[in-house]
Amino acid sequence: MVVVDPQKYARDQERVRSGFWRKLKRYAGKVPFLDEALAAYYSAIDPKTPLQAKAIIMGALAYFVVPVDMMPDFVAWLGFTDDAAVFYAALRIVNAHIKDHHRTRARFWLEKNEDVVRETATDRAPAKPVLRTRAADPSR
Repeated sequence: MVVVDPQKYARDQERVRSGFWRKLKRYAGKVPFLDEALAAYYSAIDPKTPLQAKAIIMGALAYFVVPVDMMPDFVAWLGFTDDAAVFYAALRIVNAHIKDHHRTRARFWLEKNEDVVRETATDRAPAKPVLRTRAADPSR
């Protein structure tokens, strides 16, 4: 069981609230885990998601939002490596709390903002992330 530190959770929530969408719109086409980050975000703001899961998600998303981390995000090919590692570790713990309706909202955002994703993509990054579904991954 995860023990939630209320002060850290509040800091993480504030970081995500103030920086998530701005960073997403700036780097959308370069974030290899964009689909899952969006679905996790929607899970974290869902009142039905347990506090422990929210705290883990917010911590991972706050790490993504923080401008200074182990590998600067603007570094080609490597910039989101540390963010992805942190995010996927968190995702393994909270995956059961990211529901189909969270993924549907993420897919809707991706479709609505397809131009943002395309504009921020590089030649080497995929232009549009593929949203994985439960059917494609039986471990969910």
